[in-house]
Amino acid sequence: MCLGIPMRITSIDGYYADCQAKGVGRKVNLFLLQHEQLVVDDYVMVHVGYALQKISQEDARLTWEIFDRMLDSETITDQESFDPTGSKVAL
Repeated sequence: MCLGIPMRITSIDGYYADCQAKGVGRKVNLFLLQHEQLVVDDYVMVHVGYALQKISQEDARLTWEIFDRMLDSETITDQESFDPTGSKVAL
């Protein structure tokens, strides 16, 4: 399974962009989106340093909401685990 991270473009230099998400900045390769008209403040879905798709600000926001919920729900302690049905099971 691959995980794409929504990021906002903060600057563009040829086929590279500086992007930001959640206070973290990355240099992202834009080569795969050379057919798109990308500008500063556009949002892109990034996987292993490559922008794969231009997305809307709303899609980026919704994706981060889902990621935040998943991270918030990770309340597993060293003594607990979840079974595949989602029930809490003590180890």
